[in-house]
Amino acid sequence: MKKILYLILFLPVFTCFSQQQKTTFDEETLYRPNYHFTPQQNWMNDPNGMFYLKGKYHLFFQHYPDGNTWGPMHWGHATSENLIDWDEKPIAIYPDELGYIFSGSAVVDLENTSGFAEDGETPIIAMFTYHNAEAEKSGSTTFQSQAIAYSLDQGRTWKKYDANPVIKNPGIRDFRDPKMQWDDLNEQWIMVLAAQDKSLFYTSKNLINWELAFEFGNKIGAHGGVWECPDFFPIQVKDSNETKWVLIQSLNPGAYNGGSGTQYFVGDFDGKNFTPVADQKNLEANHTYWLDFGKDNYAGVTWANTNMKEDQKLFIGWMSNWQYAEKVPTTKWRSSMTFPRELTLVKKEDSTYRLFSEPANQIDKISKQKRQESKIKSSENTLLLADDSRFEMDKLRVKLKVTISGNKRYTFNLSNDQGDSLVFGFHSADNTFFIDRSKSGKINFSEKFAEKISTAPRTSEDDLLEVEILLDKTSIELFYDEGETVMTEIFFPNSPMTQLELITTEDNFTIEDLHIYQLELN
Repeated sequence: MKKILYLILFLPVFTCFSQQQKTTFDEETLYRPNYHFTPQQNWMNDPNGMFYLKGKYHLFFQHYPDGNTWGPMHWGHATSENLIDWDEKPIAIYPDELGYIFSGSAVVDLENTSGFAEDGETPIIAMFTYHNAEAEKSGSTTFQSQAIAYSLDQGRTWKKYDANPVIKNPGIRDFRDPKMQWDDLNEQWIMVLAAQDKSLFYTSKNLINWELAFEFGNKIGAHGGVWECPDFFPIQVKDSNETKWVLIQSLNPGAYNGGSGTQYFVGDFDGKNFTPVADQKNLEANHTYWLDFGKDNYAGVTWANTNMKEDQKLFIGWMSNWQYAEKVPTTKWRSSMTFPRELTLVKKEDSTYRLFSEPANQIDKISKQKRQESKIKSSENTLLLADDSRFEMDKLRVKLKVTISGNKRYTFNLSNDQGDSLVFGFHSADNTFFIDRSKSGKINFSEKFAEKISTAPRTSEDDLLEVEILLDKTSIELFYDEGETVMTEIFFPNSPMTQLELITTEDNFTIEDLHIYQLELN
């Protein structure tokens, strides 16, 4: 017999509201996220140039300030002291006669290797791609080049380098998205750049003069689209003294579930050459090394100059997909970022390396526990929470542990009284996670949005399944097995979601541990 566990959180319904009033929400009320960064207005895509300095996290982003679809790119700018409350700043870098300002990165030049310091101010160096739209229209293949700018006031204002570009196009049509990193062992700056179907590695002593050192990617990994927005960094393997280098490499299209996605490679770096670990040397296209298996985490990169431990990196991604990003049902603004995440590298018992992702620990400071219970036995129509006005579904964090068994299906159903339903969970028979948003609300704006169920293979072999769920108005972020498998997807309900239930075919089903938190925002 099917057993149903209801994890139900109802928002209070006031009798003074008619049914029509309850369902006619304006876009701002219904869809603007509560705790994910989104621009106040108009278009946003890739995160760019992130760094941490003097108590502030800086987030730059691809931005078209004059329209809600992609246009001439600028670098938008926002800052935060806690990764939750963001203060959007004026445009940081504008297009000019050399082109639009495409994606890139920024570093804090603590030793003034660039020579740009003045009056004791530490220079911040940004590197970005110039995209010359006129040259592209004329048929040129060299319309993208790399340039730098610097800031002497902690990122508030920027001056472009007089001799830009610092790296000219060598004849590659897609030649973009530079990501810089200090290589302490070899005392040099390194930069990785996306070049159509591969990554190019450059080195420099001064952030101005760059030398091509290595290229990677030929016939390795997924190649269903153009490689974009790479990141490359050292990270200490968790619970060890071993250090590996990780190459994060986005591509579009060609992701695990279609459209935009981000794969990763683990290996060693000798100052010039990157060599993947044994099981990745001949990595096939249909591999399982994806940073996020959901449809909506793309072009993500890490922050520079953070004070995190050597076995952690701080990451954020663009929460959309190029299959439908310009068509989602918002007009005042388009797109959000994922919640910032901590990346760790884990060496498994089979000697493979997996990149884990979990919500940045700043979320703990706003997580107020409202419910905790252990050893919850299932029975038909068992209510765990009902009509509890303490909870707001669009500011919610849920953590639970479930003992799983073979050939069973564990299904979460997020729904409202309009009949909208977002279904996700785990099918133990084929060891697969899934998300189905075919009935989640507004889906007809794009045939690609809900054309198929998203899936992800489970790579953990533990009998205990750990689940962490972050819910906002229009997004769900799922962290399974302490972040070994992650799925992020957006959705657009016709009215706010009001309940979450867990349905299983397991006869002796037990939730080992359950924590429900309300996220308390300023």
